[in-house]
Amino acid sequence: MSSTSIEYQGVKFTGGKLFLILSLIGAIIGGGWTGYKFYDDYLTMKAQVLNYTSPDLSKYDEQIAVLKSELDMILDEITLVADVAKDLKNDMKTDLRSMGNDIRHITEIVNDVEDRQKEDTREIFDELKLIEDNLNLNIDKAMNNPLSGMSAKSK
Repeated sequence: MSSTSIEYQGVKFTGGKLFLILSLIGAIIGGGWTGYKFYDDYLTMKAQVLNYTSPDLSKYDEQIAVLKSELDMILDEITLVADVAKDLKNDMKTDLRSMGNDIRHITEIVNDVEDRQKEDTREIFDELKLIEDNLNLNIDKAMNNPLSGMSAKSK
């Protein structure tokens, strides 16, 4: 069996040790390369961050301010309309209550006038009855008067 070995400055390396050393050297070089790439990406990103300029959003700010003022005006108008509607509702309630009181008062007046009219009608009929009775009595007296020359039978 022949074994491969390398001797360097008096140190002898066999196949297994040589494979281990080459693997270790490859890992160190790969790690260094990865570190370099991370550092390079960091520097690139740092330059981009330092060179970053924020976009001009002043037009949007102005539009938002205009919309906000318009919205405030609309809300004020809505509040005004709501207040007017509330006042109108309250005025209508007051007017309806007043009309209800007026209607009750007018109804009382009409009922009172009707009662008086009925009473006056009864009094007129009673007076007419008295006048009629009195007239019948006078007619009977005139007819039964011997000087008149007429005769009537009494009822």
